[in-house]
Amino acid sequence: MKYAIQINASPYQSNSGENAYQFVKTALEMGHEVVRLFFYKEGVYHAFRYMTPPDDEVNPVKRWSDLAEKYQLDLVVCISAAQRRGLLEPVEAKRQGKVDNDVADGFRVAGLGLWVEAMLEADRFLEFG
Repeated sequence: MKYAIQINASPYQSNSGENAYQFVKTALEMGHEVVRLFFYKEGVYHAFRYMTPPDDEVNPVKRWSDLAEKYQLDLVVCISAAQRRGLLEPVEAKRQGKVDNDVADGFRVAGLGLWVEAMLEADRFLEFG
């Protein structure tokens, strides 16, 4: 089974991100394919490089990055939603006169076209949040 996953809620807004993570991890362990994960609306907060939760809490950004590295996942962050929330990749940061890249390892910023492509490629589309 091929899945396309959309995550709309921030890591601390609800447990939707955690549910998505557990679903994706389990699906991959069972041999299913995740075509793409698309972080949209408040879900873009999963991709902030500098998120630093307390040491006794789970770091959702690191978990996504680690999972992406292990399974070569395509973690796509909606460019419009990211810009509205101050999450800038290097080219856009430079264009805006900013000095930093805020996007965590394993994530990339792109448009809705990649999300539409993923839905066409997948057998199932799941939305969390």
